[in-house]
Amino acid sequence: MTPLDPVTLSFGAALMLGLSYGSGPCNIACLPYLGPVLMNSSEGIRGAWRALLPFSLGRLSGYILLGSGAGALGLLVQDWIAQPWVHWLLGGATLLVALSLLWRQRRAAVCCRPAHREEPVNLAIVGNAVARKATLPGGLFLMGTGMALNPCAPLTTVVLAAATSANAAAGFSLGLGFGLGAVIIPGLIFALGVAHFGNQVRQHLWQWRRALDNASVGLLLLLGTGTALGWITP
Repeated sequence: MTPLDPVTLSFGAALMLGLSYGSGPCNIACLPYLGPVLMNSSEGIRGAWRALLPFSLGRLSGYILLGSGAGALGLLVQDWIAQPWVHWLLGGATLLVALSLLWRQRRAAVCCRPAHREEPVNLAIVGNAVARKATLPGGLFLMGTGMALNPCAPLTTVVLAAATSANAAAGFSLGLGFGLGAVIIPGLIFALGVAHFGNQVRQHLWQWRRALDNASVGLLLLLGTGTALGWITP
């Protein structure tokens, strides 16, 4: 397919295209970035949505932005998303989330120190309270937006169809349809699968929780740095 070939998509077709993408390649691309965040939380499935919601909203906003932009500006959007700043956005957001998690871990360590040795500390309560704050909705939203702005074959088709329509409203509709399809299945997989698995690991390896937390933060730091420098492409 070349940029000169006209492409026509309906909202339903864009939705189905998003569903097919979300059921496969999207999960592989998102797992290295979102997986460590869920592993760092001790809230399991219930707490997973605190991370998934801003991340998914960021992705949805990114797809809508691309669709609307292609409808208004045409194929200039393809050159726009091919610039290094897209990698900087995703890498910077990943580093922001990693640093936030690291800061929350330090705060949790301080909170878990009793004033007197005989005073017990409920680590589960403290851990959950910190985990709720550790998701850093703003950083996760930017991370999701950065993931959406990285070009892939299905997204290129949507952008081309939006550009063919030469209408920002039509592009908005296509971006929305693709985005909804692309975030539904990964959201369910990460909430019901990855988050549950991470919670089970933390329960069975509770004595190693700090090592697990440090490993997840370290992975995010490596991913963020590598993505920002262009060494890693999701």
